[in-house]
Amino acid sequence: LTASLWRSGGGCLSVQVLQELYVTLVRKAAAATPETAREVVEAYTHWRLHRPGGSDVVAAIDLHRRQQVSFWDAMVVRSAAALGCEQLYSEDLNAGQSLAGVRVVNPFLEMPDEKRT
Repeated sequence: LTASLWRSGGGCLSVQVLQELYVTLVRKAAAATPETAREVVEAYTHWRLHRPGGSDVVAAIDLHRRQQVSFWDAMVVRSAAALGCEQLYSEDLNAGQSLAGVRVVNPFLEMPDEKRT
């Protein structure tokens, strides 16, 4: 999945996702040292990156309240919407759900089209 996003140049993410990636790699991936995790995060800084501002926080609060998703998930959705993403890959949100015009895809449940045969 990420390989096709690297090839196409279509990958995008938020600063929050970069932060969560680092913490997850260091805390949960036994093979990842802080140095390796830093290198992985640095590689992803080459993707289109959303740096949320105050209005994004307010929009995420509204989404959180309207859709009953966690505030942190609402921030991720808000960033995806701000980047113009059609799909958001997440295992935390409900696959198939559409939030703020962004369709949630669980990469562990759904195979990307290129791998279906």
